[in-house]
Amino acid sequence: MKSFLISDNKDTMVAMRLAGISGVILHEKEEIIGKIIEILNDREIGILILTEAIFELVEEEVMNIKLKRAYPLIVEIPDRFGQRREDNYITRYINESIGVKL
Repeated sequence: MKSFLISDNKDTMVAMRLAGISGVILHEKEEIIGKIIEILNDREIGILILTEAIFELVEEEVMNIKLKRAYPLIVEIPDRFGQRREDNYITRYINESIGVKL
């Protein structure tokens, strides 16, 4: 099983290449969606890694894929500028999902 990165910047790409993960640098929504579709058809890729900036561009499409497919695992990572989400986004997400305040 391979991992693949779709990044919006060279620094993240270089860091992942040092870890043995191949990928591409893309900036346009249509290019990103096209690459995601290509990856969905490649059974060798088990993990698709997206930077948060890329995820923000194609969030709706990625969420639909996550709901309909169990493979590949799609994860979002921060880029070199750090996390874009609020510090407590996981707690807030759980609170909204189950209606219980933690």
